[in-house]
Amino acid sequence: MAIGDRDDPVNGFNFAISLMESSSPAAGVTTLVLNTLTDNIEGGFNECSGLDVMLEVEEFKPGGVNDRVLKFPTRVSYGKLVLKKGLVKDQALMKWIAGFAEGKVKRRDGLITLLDAKRETHTVWKFKRGLPVKYTGPRLNATDNSVAFESIEIEHEGLELMSGASGLTRAIRSAADGIASLF
Repeated sequence: MAIGDRDDPVNGFNFAISLMESSSPAAGVTTLVLNTLTDNIEGGFNECSGLDVMLEVEEFKPGGVNDRVLKFPTRVSYGKLVLKKGLVKDQALMKWIAGFAEGKVKRRDGLITLLDAKRETHTVWKFKRGLPVKYTGPRLNATDNSVAFESIEIEHEGLELMSGASGLTRAIRSAADGIASLF
């Protein structure tokens, strides 16, 4: 295989995150397609973790079978997303979680887009009906000269993997179908 043909792994530092209001099944991508950024939370996040999918397994030990334990899949669960970014004047993350106490805000869908070295879409994860469960403000220390970071933890109801441009095309087509069904 020639050096130019190598398929190197993508770096994990080049990513973008968008959080869109969850008002319909196609809302997340619909909002992105229509480019209405008023209800979106977009920011320069420094860190994203929790892109986890776990398959729960139930064990069965049949009588007389002593050399193994049978395992059956039961339910899929998803990890809690943790987003971390530098603190700025716009307090959108704090307002989002605080709004639930007032009953004024909604869940959000989100897109986490990993970009390659050319800043082209490599992989997109879409999460559904995100619910902020914990906000952590910056750690303040007068003797430290570091950036003030805030983070938010998000529970959600599903994580979908969309690879490259074909995944985005599928998502946009799904959003367009959702819009068309409204008329």
